[in-house]
Amino acid sequence: MLPIAVDALGGDRAPGPILAGAHQAAADGIPVVLVGPHDLAGRETADGRLLDLIEASEVIGMHDDPASGVRRKKDSTLVRAAEAVRDGRASAMISAGNTGATMASALLRMGRIKGVKRPAIATPIPVPGHTPTVLLDAGANAEVQSDWLAQFGQMGSIYARHRFDIDNPRVGLLSIGEEASKGDTLRKETYELLERTPGINFIGNVEGRDIMSDEVDVCVTDGFTGNVVLKTLEGGMKSVIGALLQAFEPDEFKSHADALMPALLPLYATLSPDTYGGAILLGVDGVCIISHGSSSAEAIRNGIGVAKDMVDHAITAEITAAIASVTAAD
Repeated sequence: MLPIAVDALGGDRAPGPILAGAHQAAADGIPVVLVGPHDLAGRETADGRLLDLIEASEVIGMHDDPASGVRRKKDSTLVRAAEAVRDGRASAMISAGNTGATMASALLRMGRIKGVKRPAIATPIPVPGHTPTVLLDAGANAEVQSDWLAQFGQMGSIYARHRFDIDNPRVGLLSIGEEASKGDTLRKETYELLERTPGINFIGNVEGRDIMSDEVDVCVTDGFTGNVVLKTLEGGMKSVIGALLQAFEPDEFKSHADALMPALLPLYATLSPDTYGGAILLGVDGVCIISHGSSSAEAIRNGIGVAKDMVDHAITAEITAAIASVTAAD
């Protein structure tokens, strides 16, 4: 397969963890190509080879305006990575850099799938003991329309099926009550559209408490609400884990902590965002993985693995076909 284009300078601690994750993915047998300056250090592998490089002399910083950054910095790592996918030099791109600029680069350089109203960020939400719940939109579109949300349901269902091997993903609409009559006008209109959308298993409204449960596989909402939900859950899980670790600190509890640790470590791995590697931007004409700004080497490695899996499953082509079939029916 074509290599995965890795934004070497994207992220709070780049390039260290980014390069380490890229090396780990390469050792796993996944072809990668770094995107960065010509003198980027740390490309050498354990056997003395150099990871391939696409040269880029500029960086769109975390605090740069996404749209203007993409327009002004045409030789930035993000723009060059997206162009590599567009031009057939890479099969996918991944970045832990500026989220808005990553989306803008993918949309402006790779383009939007024909018929897709708006791309959406799909983020896995961990569910202990079960497959994660795919939440979308997690921040790409603060204001939405009902037909956009219906497409999010289609795209999210396809992603959940391939990403987590769910045969018939249950798609729920996030609202303030389970009944079809609950919610604002947008939610009520979307409910009716999702009921009529072919190819998805729509189960009706779901509530916030259902997201981290086995009640739903794909949770559809607008990007404003979705991002608030995502950040709230991230903060809540971080606080719980921190409080648990602090409770184990006193010496009298050390033996109990040692006994519990083998059971707690798998739970920690389930709840850690590094395990999932990042979110995917669905609706653009190519695979684009958006990792957290503080991503570790493990997160980058896993994100590259997700990109490879989505390329192998031809998710872009399947979304294209699904959107086209509904458009034709309308």
